[in-house]
Amino acid sequence: MSKETGKLTPESFIGDIFRQRPLAPNPSAPIPAAFVRSPSWHPFLYRKRIDRIDKAKPGDLLAVYGPNDRVLGYGLYNPRSEIAVRMVFHGEELPDNAAWQSKLDEAVALRRDMLRLDDVTDAYRLIHAEADGLSGLVVDRLGDVLSAEAYTLGMYQRAEAILARLAPALGTKFSVVRPSPQFLSQEGYEPPGFASDDLPQEVTIREYGTRFRVRFVGGHKTGFFCDQRENRKRLAEFCEGRTVLDLCCYTGGFAVQAKCLGKAAEVTGVDLDEEPLKLARENANLNQARIRFVQDDAFAYMREMLRLDRRYDVVVLDPPKLIRCRAELEEGTRKHFDLNRLAMRLVKPGGLFLSCCCSGLLKEDDFVKLLRQSAYQAGELVSAATEETAERHAARPMQFLARTGAAADHPVSATVPETEYLKAVWMRVGL
Repeated sequence: MSKETGKLTPESFIGDIFRQRPLAPNPSAPIPAAFVRSPSWHPFLYRKRIDRIDKAKPGDLLAVYGPNDRVLGYGLYNPRSEIAVRMVFHGEELPDNAAWQSKLDEAVALRRDMLRLDDVTDAYRLIHAEADGLSGLVVDRLGDVLSAEAYTLGMYQRAEAILARLAPALGTKFSVVRPSPQFLSQEGYEPPGFASDDLPQEVTIREYGTRFRVRFVGGHKTGFFCDQRENRKRLAEFCEGRTVLDLCCYTGGFAVQAKCLGKAAEVTGVDLDEEPLKLARENANLNQARIRFVQDDAFAYMREMLRLDRRYDVVVLDPPKLIRCRAELEEGTRKHFDLNRLAMRLVKPGGLFLSCCCSGLLKEDDFVKLLRQSAYQAGELVSAATEETAERHAARPMQFLARTGAAADHPVSATVPETEYLKAVWMRVGL
């Protein structure tokens, strides 16, 4: 991989710290070591849990020793990160290329053999970090492209080797790797992204017969939100002949599927960012779908619709990640509350409201509690707008229909509950 795409270029490496490495270490060379106080099945080993590190360089695969100097497994090391070691393999045997290949084969088999995703889409997650035993790396298959996002130095250094092993199994032709937006703050380095020489600027993928364009420079994450695939299909089941509002629509996933799969009578998508909206319009045109897209702040748009007394049969609220760290928890939770309070008021009596949250730090129970409080506030405001002497305790009636999360190609690890991040709550809103 060497093509420069924006700032994507491995030739811009400074020193050896960002150089790509083979997966398996040299079995004849000394293996660096970390010594921990107590064993754990969780892959994160924080600095405070580690007694000492012997002869390890940033990104090294090292042996992790527990009590009585017994080898617990092998992990990737970064001295600049609070999570100093990310476990990748458990057990005493030094992982070779076959061990890495087995882990990758298992991930591919889940998506292709068990979930049979190739029957309905050519866009899905292949590697879901800790849930697939590869902490610090996510990989999406997007048509002919493998698109990876690295969260850790160790996985960044091995991304090229991993993608090279995945490509033959999928029949993909191109690859792109980018560091996560939080790489510098969490890992202490700022590596460049890189891509295969002939990476196309965009590809067209399919999802239940609907087509979407994906661009690889300037987009969020790996380029397309595969995690909402099942929720997009489920929402379409409620849309036939109805009016739909997709708030924070990004490149139009929910909006386009509401029209194409759901046969909605009228669909409006709203987003603040100009570039995603351009792609959303292209996605609508690609499928010959008439959708109205509006560039506006979600708060401002909702207040204007309320002023105009405009309501919708189906409202989707899928904001970007509002809580990226614990310091943002209070402010981000308040933003979620304010967004939901306004969005609920735009739902016609008896209509459907789908509210989503992709912030893993906001727990599902807290999110549902927030939605209950939002319904109370929304009911209070509706009453005050229709009755001069409204009672303050009246809440807008709301029924919870279902709670869903990310599609099954984003599995949740039994030992890492943090991998369950996406929350989608389905509600029927009353008067």
